[in-house]
Amino acid sequence: MSKGTMWWTCACLCFSLLMSGCKKKEEPLPPIVIVEKPVKKDVQIYGEYVGTIRAESTVEIHARVEGYLERMMFEEGKRVEQGDPLFIISPAVYKARVEKAKAQLRKNEVQAAKSARDVERLAPLYEQHAASQLDLDNAIAAKENAEADVAMSKADLEQAELELSYTRVTSPISGYISERLVDIGTLVGPGANSKLAVVVKSDTVDVDFKMTALDYLRAERRNVKFGVQDTTRSWQPTVSVTLADNSEYPVKGVVDFADPSVDPNTGTFTVRAILPNPNRKLLPGQSTRVKLLLDVRERAIVIPRKAISIEGGGAFIYVLRRDDVAEKRFVQIGPEIENSVVIERGLGENERVVIEGYHKLEPNVKVQPILSSDEKAIQALREKEEE
Repeated sequence: MSKGTMWWTCACLCFSLLMSGCKKKEEPLPPIVIVEKPVKKDVQIYGEYVGTIRAESTVEIHARVEGYLERMMFEEGKRVEQGDPLFIISPAVYKARVEKAKAQLRKNEVQAAKSARDVERLAPLYEQHAASQLDLDNAIAAKENAEADVAMSKADLEQAELELSYTRVTSPISGYISERLVDIGTLVGPGANSKLAVVVKSDTVDVDFKMTALDYLRAERRNVKFGVQDTTRSWQPTVSVTLADNSEYPVKGVVDFADPSVDPNTGTFTVRAILPNPNRKLLPGQSTRVKLLLDVRERAIVIPRKAISIEGGGAFIYVLRRDDVAEKRFVQIGPEIENSVVIERGLGENERVVIEGYHKLEPNVKVQPILSSDEKAIQALREKEEE
């Protein structure tokens, strides 16, 4: 090769290297993010507590007179109606007392009648000066004493008849009765062995649970007063409870009572709700999880929880401007509902919020957005990330 040719070849090579070094580097593609518009809807805010089921009425059946238990007239564990006979206590002694009281009443009534006749006989004699004032006064006193004896005998008879009625023990309410607590033939009475059975009315049950003073304060700020039915609202503070298998009881109850004072030891106060229980699925004494509707935020702005980041200054999200530039924005967050959060302030309902990929972003960076509803594009993005 000649010197001229070699020179030309070297010159071309140097020019090529120089030109390749001057080529402009390719700009990186904008980061891909998944975006979603906020949802505007009514949001129900719940509180969860531990409660106890309590029967509407629980009445203990006691022997009110002393005697031997002769008979049981019910089937244990079954329903009884108000006024149904339950037990018979030996009535012989009380029947005798009734007969004795009746005889005493008749005797006193006879004496009262005689005393009345004595007064009627002596009164005209006194006016004719055929009887003394002392005789008439004694007759009147005897008549009044006899009338008092009659009144006392009537009271004794009523008491004896009342005690006789107590030998037939009846149910004071309608409900389900427990097993007998005393065996037949046992001496029962107002002292020992007075409790015979228990009747429970549980067609309707109460649910008692404890609320914190903070929950109460938050409800008050939303003008929700527990135990008061507010007909101006479209909703009421309803309660749902769980059964023994943790399934939800299908009927909701309403709060009908809230204790006006807070327990200083626990910082809580007692709340009571009432629930229908026609099939007796809720058993008195059972523990349950109580879910109370505390508030309804009407037309609230809601975004996924995963779109929110927390730093020292508060909670922030990334929002896209119209030119797809990401803007870091601090927002005021409200209650959390499952996997979503209510945004109280700082976000409009038509804006686009970055819900995935914001960890790659910096403020004022242009991005390539994919709508969360575009399933095919998201699937392609997932496959590309896995490669």
